[in-house]
Amino acid sequence: MQPSGTRLKGKVAIVTGAGTLSEVDGVGQATAILFARQGAQVLLVDKVEANALKTLATIEAEDGVGSVFCGDVSISQDCRAMVRAAVERYGALHILVNNAAISCPGSAVDVEESAWDKVIAVDLKGPMLASKYAIPAMLEVGGGSIINISSIEGLRGASTSTSVAYGASKGGIDSLTRHMAVDHGRGNIRVNSIAPGHLYASATRNLSDQLRDLRRRAGPLGTEGTAWDVAWAAVFLASDESRWISGVVLPVDAWLLATTPLAMLRHLRKEPVPS
Repeated sequence: MQPSGTRLKGKVAIVTGAGTLSEVDGVGQATAILFARQGAQVLLVDKVEANALKTLATIEAEDGVGSVFCGDVSISQDCRAMVRAAVERYGALHILVNNAAISCPGSAVDVEESAWDKVIAVDLKGPMLASKYAIPAMLEVGGGSIINISSIEGLRGASTSTSVAYGASKGGIDSLTRHMAVDHGRGNIRVNSIAPGHLYASATRNLSDQLRDLRRRAGPLGTEGTAWDVAWAAVFLASDESRWISGVVLPVDAWLLATTPLAMLRHLRKEPVPS
């Protein structure tokens, strides 16, 4: 267990997609747990109650404060209700983490239209709807922090597989982040994105060992990221430590976006590194 702290003491947070699908930690799960460890009261939002209850069990075992709300972020009524639940249960709302997301395979040529619509509804419309109802609640307490979980695929083309719907939704989230940061800055509401790189987390738990190793070696740091790396970045952006940061897309990616495939070729081939 990580040591507890007070970086979010007195704050109320909503984390969407806060459940876990497996024994491998997810970004929403890790973020909710770290928020609670840092003193926040956390509303765990997930479509599947059992998944969110796993996260809640960890929080409560560590004497943290949290509760579960079952809802679908692509539905306006659910987003309105989750914000109302946070305010009614904990008295305020200061932090929103838009993490819930899905994906589907396919390029623009072969993606199913219904699958495209579903991905855009959850991954892009969902953060907009959650923010739509969270922002007025944040204004009532003098401001807040909205953190959108994006992806390096919103900034670059597909990596090992093609999902044009997922990539488009994440690019849209980064644009949404910048627009909301401008629109609501005078309300002391900061809006930022985190763009994770090649994580090993619940959503990628079925990757082969060979592919995991290849993804690790593609980044200049040469280390494998986990959900906790993203969660610690979220703690910073949620806290008052980042009070002068807004409209930023923060890569958490082992410096992958800073390099090129050819620059990493010797690492991908496992050649000796020049001294």
